[in-house]
Amino acid sequence: MMLKPFDWLTQDNKAAAKAQRKLSTILTRGERNRFDYVWEYFARPSQLPPEGDWRIWMIMAGRGFGKTRAGAEWVKMIADRNPGARIALISSSLAEARAVMVEGESGLLAIYTAADRPRFEPSRRRIRFSNGAQAELFSAAEPESLRGPQHSHAWCDEIGKWPLSHGRATRCWDNLLLGLRLGGDPRILVTTTPRAVPLVQRLMKQHQNADDIVITRGATTENEGNLPERFLHAISSEFAGTQLERQEIGGELIEDIEGALWTRSMLEVARETSPAPALMRVVVAVDPPASATGDECGIIVAGLGDDGIARVLADCSISDAAPAQWAQRVADAAREWDADRVVAEANQGGAMVESVLRAADRALPVKLVHARRGKVARAEPVAALYSAGRVRHAGMFAQLEDQLCGLLAGGAYAGPGRSPDRADAAVWALTELLLGRSARPSVRQM
Repeated sequence: MMLKPFDWLTQDNKAAAKAQRKLSTILTRGERNRFDYVWEYFARPSQLPPEGDWRIWMIMAGRGFGKTRAGAEWVKMIADRNPGARIALISSSLAEARAVMVEGESGLLAIYTAADRPRFEPSRRRIRFSNGAQAELFSAAEPESLRGPQHSHAWCDEIGKWPLSHGRATRCWDNLLLGLRLGGDPRILVTTTPRAVPLVQRLMKQHQNADDIVITRGATTENEGNLPERFLHAISSEFAGTQLERQEIGGELIEDIEGALWTRSMLEVARETSPAPALMRVVVAVDPPASATGDECGIIVAGLGDDGIARVLADCSISDAAPAQWAQRVADAAREWDADRVVAEANQGGAMVESVLRAADRALPVKLVHARRGKVARAEPVAALYSAGRVRHAGMFAQLEDQLCGLLAGGAYAGPGRSPDRADAAVWALTELLLGRSARPSVRQM
């Protein structure tokens, strides 16, 4: 008996278990050992190559969808069928290409049996398959490394996070296209989380006018059977209700609002995952709510590194909090981050704000600031600091970033909630660090 792929995928779990038990009785031990590696029987339809004469297939889906496994299996299929295949494996860095695309839990080495596994030559950044096919690793941070080599196929992973400075992402892509001239049917697979960066937007626009570009969309929840429940709960609680949830989990491409001071691309460029350098100053900025039942209390922690770059370190904002509650949250943040100053907007009653903060901690180094201009006007010079590369985000701050991307030139706010309180607190913090009188670094007009 031979079951067709997906025969049991539409059945309930009991039927699937019954089909698997039946298979275990009719297969030899060697066949059972290899069965786990027969991708067509376990993949979802959205993880398999689409039919047709496509040139570029882009899987643009949420985190944990199974994009990496789909990419590795596609490369395996190409290599196994074509001894002359020369495949480019491109990621944002060589380290990531190796850690994710090659040696990761869903990478190329993991999807072969021990007997059939290709040979990885790290020093040569090359994978040699038993039939003669080869794959070579490249970094999108070095676009010129793709100038010259020729390939028949390519797997481009997470193009949404390829380096954007100096146009490296698009230069890497263009050099890849110019070198994709081996064989009679060159093809590219792209696996990425949707991000509104120029290269992703370029492919989306081309897709609208070209028949040879196919896009597969998907959400994290489509693969929830293979994901830890704790992971699903964590991402739901962390990103629920934000645009980043729609992007990172739902697999939706979030377009920038026309006229916004901050764009998604700008924030992706500013995102930093490596440890921050030594901090010269740390401030906690607070934008108090007008009432205990009104807007959020924006509380942002930011620091100035010895490299002259400011970093948003934490978002400690709180909703529906009485004055004593948000003041205690500020005091806790100042203590945790060893802040040398607490900057508090005093427009909603300066004496009250200071007294509430002092009640939470008499030693708080409070500095009251008065807003003489609107939130957007205050934000404009800070947005310029982002454009100049003077600000980084030490992680992902979904709600804060949604608010930043909702601030529009001209004074309007088109983001979530009634007021951009988190964004305003961030503006106060970064103004204190980079634009205040005591800040040594400054942005000068040339």
